[in-house]
Amino acid sequence: MSEPPICLIDASIYIFRYYFSLPDNWFSREKGYSTGAVYGYSTFLLRLLEESRPSHLAACYDESLGQCFRNELYPNYKISRAHPDEALAFQLLACRRFGEILGIASFASPTHEADDLIGTLARSLRRSPRPVAILTRDKDLGQLLCRPQDYLWDHAAGQRAYAPDVEAKLGVRPEQLVDYLALVGDSIDDIPGVPGVGPKTASALLQHFGSIDALRADLPCVASLPIRGAKTLAAKLEVAWEQVEISRQLARIVDDLPLGVTLSDLKFGPVDWWALEEFADEMGFGEGFLSRARRVLEGY
Repeated sequence: MSEPPICLIDASIYIFRYYFSLPDNWFSREKGYSTGAVYGYSTFLLRLLEESRPSHLAACYDESLGQCFRNELYPNYKISRAHPDEALAFQLLACRRFGEILGIASFASPTHEADDLIGTLARSLRRSPRPVAILTRDKDLGQLLCRPQDYLWDHAAGQRAYAPDVEAKLGVRPEQLVDYLALVGDSIDDIPGVPGVGPKTASALLQHFGSIDALRADLPCVASLPIRGAKTLAAKLEVAWEQVEISRQLARIVDDLPLGVTLSDLKFGPVDWWALEEFADEMGFGEGFLSRARRVLEGY
């Protein structure tokens, strides 16, 4: 029987999913805030533990909105994202607290995003033969799939994507994904692309040239490619190189943060049982939630 994967959780993306999808059926006894996102994320973690039985995992959280190093490169980076209000900030902290009560290693940074923390952890784990599963709904993390056994895993949707799946969907290999995003941009993160260059054009360029650097070195060749609008494409690229380079830096995930983490640091547990009971009561979850948590966790 193969060992379970090492799980790296892009926590905030799931927290926000539950924040916008679950009704306000649960409330903090002390603060009175809704705890729907906390309930959704907590049950997501319990389901992961129950169904997949990971022995090593980590949850990475975003705490750098508006003060990330990428905002120094490009002030409009993620400018369309609203900062959490007091009620949402309460739920974000509660979600992290629940993971830590379970014994899940937590990581956050005031200057770097969850993607960068995941990228650094993934790189440090490449010496292990065990697969690394990155739990996310964000395609940008596909650039981290450097080994055939690693994959992106939207556990809530039951979908896995290995390197060939990324290439089949986007038309570029994982190692080309940063250059692809630099060309097409990313509206979710407010990363600008080259005007007139869409996904099909970007993938065609990278399939032919391999990289943005090779494309720039042989720009006159673009006009002869079998791409729609090829004759005017070179001129569009020529005036956009400075922005392309900035977008490439914005899209590239940092993988060398000084975390100093080894596989043993990601071992699951131990559970703080007293804190778990206190947490369930404080969040207004009821005995049914606590009973399920006990059933899942006592089996470890």
